[in-house]
Amino acid sequence: MIYDIIIVGGGPAGLTAALYAKRANKSVLIIEKSTFGGQITYSPKVENIPGFTVLSGNEFAEKMVDQVLAQEAETEFAEVTAIRNDGEFKTVITEDGEFGAKTVIIATGAKHRLLGLEKEEEFIGNGISFCAVCDGAFYEGKTVAVIGGGNSALQEALLLSDLVKKLYVVQNLDFFTGEAKLVDQLLAKPNVTAILGTVVDGYLGENELNGVRLKRVADGEISQLFVDGVFLAVGLIPQNGQFKDVVTLDERGYVDSDEACRTNTAGIFVAGDCRKKRIRQVTTAAADGAIAALAACDYVDSLK
Repeated sequence: MIYDIIIVGGGPAGLTAALYAKRANKSVLIIEKSTFGGQITYSPKVENIPGFTVLSGNEFAEKMVDQVLAQEAETEFAEVTAIRNDGEFKTVITEDGEFGAKTVIIATGAKHRLLGLEKEEEFIGNGISFCAVCDGAFYEGKTVAVIGGGNSALQEALLLSDLVKKLYVVQNLDFFTGEAKLVDQLLAKPNVTAILGTVVDGYLGENELNGVRLKRVADGEISQLFVDGVFLAVGLIPQNGQFKDVVTLDERGYVDSDEACRTNTAGIFVAGDCRKKRIRQVTTAAADGAIAALAACDYVDSLK
């Protein structure tokens, strides 16, 4: 079968794209390698999605999946290893077989870079967060640490500094790599302490995180820092390497596109956190999904 649209990735961008495409009477296959919902499923409590006062990331993902399945979109669990451009048609290659389509929407998202420490995965959502906009309010009046020293880390820290009682910013280098203006703004805050030249060597706590073990780079000295939460801001890893031969990636590995989410290859579109852009939130991912789907529908119609 040749689908009108194959969507690679089942996060908010991919699911929104599927919804819009199905409502335009297009045949749609969503290929997801693990779990529907993407990064939002790590958030135990979400308060910044329009229309919902509060719900968990898992609840939101389930609602999106139910909505898409009600439109009779097809799903396949497999890892996509490549996309082949066969001119008018595209072939999506997975470890379990190949699927043909007139158009493809890449919506693979981006993974938060982790430190690779013991119990890290276990503490995600139980003391480890990634998004101050999403989870910062849960730490109001508490003590938290931001790990990282680039622009993203500094911006996260500035948002948190207005909410928390005490904020530590831990950076492995002896200086921050973000913009000087952001550094000056952050260090001017009376509740902020910078811990430079130091790495996180481990997490403290049993079922919930209650601190971090720190190691000073210069001499290896170990110390403990007790906090209510940790925000990791050590970078994102876009999941696009397998597509580098068919679409243009920027220097950081994000897919380049125009405002209509079109890539440099006709018939291949991109949506969500894997796309080159400034703001990565669940609402912007959903917006990308709608834009990419409508552009893909126009492309399919043009083939007729």
